[in-house]
Amino acid sequence: MTHVVATAGHVDHGKSTLVRALTGMEPDRLEEERRRGLTIELGFAWTTLPGGDRVAFVDVPGHERLVTTMLAGVGPVPAVMFVVAADQGWQRQSEEHLAVLDALGVRHGVLVVTRRDLAGAGAAGQVRDEALARIAATSLGEVESVMVSGATGEGLDGLRAALERLTASLPRPDATADVRLWIDRVFTIRGRGTVVTGTLGAGTISVGDRLAAGGDLVRVRGLQSLKEDRDRLGAVARVAVNLHGGAAEPGRGDALLAPGRWLAADVVDVRLRGEPAADLPRELTLHVGTAAVPVHVRPLGHDTARLSLRRALPLRAGDVALLRDPGAHRVPAGVTVLDVRPEPFRRRGAAAARARELAAVGGRPDGAAELRRRKLINRTELAAMGFPVPCEPVAGDWLADPGHWADLRDRLRAAVEEHAAAHPADPGLPADAARRALGLPDRALVEALAGGLHRRDGRIYGRATAPELPEPVRRAVDAVRRDLAEAPFRAPDANRLAELGLTPKMLAAAAAAGALLKVGDGVVLLPGDDARAAALLAGLGGPFTLSEARRALGTTRRVAVPLLEHLDEKGYTTRVDDLRRRCTEGTT
Repeated sequence: MTHVVATAGHVDHGKSTLVRALTGMEPDRLEEERRRGLTIELGFAWTTLPGGDRVAFVDVPGHERLVTTMLAGVGPVPAVMFVVAADQGWQRQSEEHLAVLDALGVRHGVLVVTRRDLAGAGAAGQVRDEALARIAATSLGEVESVMVSGATGEGLDGLRAALERLTASLPRPDATADVRLWIDRVFTIRGRGTVVTGTLGAGTISVGDRLAAGGDLVRVRGLQSLKEDRDRLGAVARVAVNLHGGAAEPGRGDALLAPGRWLAADVVDVRLRGEPAADLPRELTLHVGTAAVPVHVRPLGHDTARLSLRRALPLRAGDVALLRDPGAHRVPAGVTVLDVRPEPFRRRGAAAARARELAAVGGRPDGAAELRRRKLINRTELAAMGFPVPCEPVAGDWLADPGHWADLRDRLRAAVEEHAAAHPADPGLPADAARRALGLPDRALVEALAGGLHRRDGRIYGRATAPELPEPVRRAVDAVRRDLAEAPFRAPDANRLAELGLTPKMLAAAAAAGALLKVGDGVVLLPGDDARAAALLAGLGGPFTLSEARRALGTTRRVAVPLLEHLDEKGYTTRVDDLRRRCTEGTT
């Protein structure tokens, strides 16, 4: 198994020398670094521990002007090897690096006191004790310490054993998680194209995968870890990914992402660890993963704030980051992301209400609590926001808070009954009207809510499942029924309907009520007379033409044409050719 550990500590305290002694590799990649003896960029080296596991080191620069580079190396890494020189003791960058680790909430580390050969036992012990005390007051807590000399090799076996104990204590990564690889290096290989590197903290990448990079999809052409070609790599690992495709080349601070699984957030609500929100400068830099983005800080509560990012980042609830004041060379606060899709403040008092809301948010993303707050949300979006999905969808991919869902069902029933009372001749509430009345984003939600109610032709019915015809309409319909009783297939013509005051809307209501059978525009018969007509036509003994059907039914072409089309639609008859029809087997 492979583990990844970052170095931390003051400039020129022997971090690179120590990594070189442990691995036999040169972590400083640039000629200038080797000439000046100063790490400028991130360095990478690895070794095999006595138990067989491998540990990869991300060697970071210690100079104060290179803290941004240091943060890019430390940000995605789960453990740290903190280095303090025995002959120099605790220094300014020791303090800032420790503040960075504390702000990021790093909990796993080992203290290494280097240059043991350049200081007496008493002085080295004092340096160790002071460093342990400072570290113990941070998220790292009590850590193991080792004294070594990178130059002579003293203590290296003890350090290897300590590293083995450190890596054994690390939590197991989730190899099934959505990939987010923060990029720390980008370079081009002749004939292969763009290669990016980073620390894969969770998830799995395989050759052939398609990943999102910026606004593009790219394909994983090749994979390496510790200079070995791999077809598949799971977290935690140092990875080099050869990419194919994409219009723009990615850079440090970008990320390779599982497509469709992450949201780009440019406004986030966060909980602060450090200085009170009101004391923070309004303009700071947010460091997360390998990214460094200027942000505007809007205090909400004592320890909560809203950050507006100058560049959107793929963030989730639960992500840990830090705010740095580059001008003052300090880290005023660490942050935990609480919400990557906060509602805008549109009314007076909204910010104060949001502060009270955030005060009740726990330390871990709570899917059920977030669903209660949002009431209704798409499952994919909730997961992309960083919350565990607390329940099964109610319709399609939609999740609903149980209490809100019950309230929606009650409101739908009330809306249906209200519509029926206002429109007795047309009591069915159209599904789209129900969606608008409830403020729902998807008609599928209405269909799910309408379970237990009657549904017909895109309408929802409550207690009244058929139109209630007004008295004048009932009298007119009764007159039509009397006419049809004498000549069942001689439907009243337009003049007769007008004489009775039956408008197209009234005819539709009568048909919906089951009082009449509508077979075409302005053509009505008695209910059941379509089956009666089919039986008469079946008596013709074979295929028939329109004229033959008209004579058999004793009607006119005005009625026969829509009636035969109605019989076709209902399956009583079927066409033989352009001129003839026949009755279906079920009819005969």
